Amino acid sequence: MDFNQLPAELRGLTGPVCVVEKVVLYNDKDGDGVYDLDDIVQGARKDLEARPAYKDAYYAGGYPPENEGVCTDVIWRALQNAGYDLKGMMDRDIREHLEDYPRVAGAPEPNIDFRRVPNQEAFFKKYAEQLTTQIKPWDAENLKQWQGGDIVVFGPPHDHVGVVSDKRRADGVPLLIHNAGPSTREDNGLLNWSTPIKYHFRFSKNN
Repeated sequence: MDFNQLPAELRGLTGPVCVVEKVVLYNDKDGDGVYDLDDIVQGARKDLEARPAYKDAYYAGGYPPENEGVCTDVIWRALQNAGYDLKGMMDRDIREHLEDYPRVAGAPEPNIDFRRVPNQEAFFKKYAEQLTTQIKPWDAENLKQWQGGDIVVFGPPHDHVGVVSDKRRADGVPLLIHNAGPSTREDNGLLNWSTPIKYHFRFSKNN
């Protein structure tokens, strides 16, 4: 990796740095004084710190233990930190709008539906703001659209999802918090994932 591609904190803040404006959305679902985007990225970072081992399994009740998970678990855990019950919201929406969730195949299964990438994608397409999927290193205006707490979905054949970090590389491109094994990690996944970015969401929509 080129020196200028390293996160600024690893370079000791030396050399050129692309300064990207932080966007503030004044949503605070849980009323804790921390706005949702910050709460979401903090929740993703808690999952990062817990280092849950990547394990794709079915769990009675739906939720895996804290020390296990997959990419979709980073998302509901991050949203939970902001006061959102993603499982409850998705279960309800699937019951009421079954046709919007082809991955459910007409037979809802609350123990797993909320943990499937295509189902999270379908939910966020309805209830989140959709933003650019284009990333331009060193372009502050483009990168302003990429904020910590945003949610990114990568398309097939390797469906994947992660939370945009509030940490950026020197060129302004944010890191990604995601679990692709062996555990949740924070890295250059936005540009390095094996399949293209399909959707870039911001939840919830600005009120």
